[in-house]
Amino acid sequence: MSIFFYHSAEHMFVLNKGDDFMPTYKNEEKGTWYCSFYYTDWTGAKKKKKKEGFKKESEAKAFERKFLEKQQNNCDINFGALADLYMEDAATRIRATTLQCKKYIVDLKIKPYFGKMRTSDITANHVRKWQNEMIKKDYSQTYLKNINNQLSAIFNFAIKYYNLSSNPDIKAGTIGKKNADGMKFWTLDEFKKFIEYSSKPMATLAFKILFWTGIRSGELMALTWKDIDLENKILHITKTYARINKIDYINNPKTPKSKRDVSLSDFLCRDIEIYKNKVYETGSNERIFTFTKDFICREIKRICKKSEVKQIRIHDLRHSHASLLIELGFTPLLIAERLGHENPQTTIDTYSHLYPNKDSAVANKLDDLY
Repeated sequence: MSIFFYHSAEHMFVLNKGDDFMPTYKNEEKGTWYCSFYYTDWTGAKKKKKKEGFKKESEAKAFERKFLEKQQNNCDINFGALADLYMEDAATRIRATTLQCKKYIVDLKIKPYFGKMRTSDITANHVRKWQNEMIKKDYSQTYLKNINNQLSAIFNFAIKYYNLSSNPDIKAGTIGKKNADGMKFWTLDEFKKFIEYSSKPMATLAFKILFWTGIRSGELMALTWKDIDLENKILHITKTYARINKIDYINNPKTPKSKRDVSLSDFLCRDIEIYKNKVYETGSNERIFTFTKDFICREIKRICKKSEVKQIRIHDLRHSHASLLIELGFTPLLIAERLGHENPQTTIDTYSHLYPNKDSAVANKLDDLY
């Protein structure tokens, strides 16, 4: 049985690993509990930690136990504590919107199953059973892939920083698919029919910009009048918008290539100018589209029902623009630049099924040479 040293504020104890002896103290005046102890941080420095205000002694013990588990630099750490450390690390390196999506998956899909297990005890068999539970929930293939990737990322974090020997998720195998089997988008005729039934000016202009430029919804909602150069017919994409827990965030674009200039057609410039002239005040730094994403999603659903055009997501307007450019014969490189893809290969991987098969045309050209 392994042992380790445990330091309280006043004493030092030698505990067997797994013992539940953690001294806590009661504040008789306030009627609450607190814990006070020493620990060694990641730099090797010895520090004191005190936490007050617990209603129950068990809550103070639980806090101390969880805190000390996070200080362990080995894979015996509780998986729930490991996941928290992984999220703390990720919070300094990824965008707020990405962090929120990651937190949702970790807290609701992963920690309820693995949270109380020791990381070193989790096997491929445990992961397979968890995967089967996820598959039963009838999630989309792309969502299953995303959930599984999050679990694998936590194990990789443990390998790199907590001496875990291997990733049990890799041994268990993956689930889901990277790309959806089918992609929904509107043809030009479908969009024209849809827009006829759109009666709210701000939403109508938003739909038009999304369909005719292919920008992301977050990029649309971050637009200010300063970003639209009607004289030179250019849309400057320099930022993106997100609302998380009722707080508005303006961030840098998704990738370096996402910061771009998108050319505007004459008719779209006219539509933008007509709308601008009808707005009471048009401060150059004020956001043009002040609605929430929930509003625009409800609006597209309402209009689809009214117009009898098949329902798609807001993001599918971006796919609709890409499919239109493909139909018009534009190259993947040009489309990638317009959409702000970091690599043209992303465009090819995403939309390759929309490109016509040119193999027979190649054979015919070779016949002409013979």
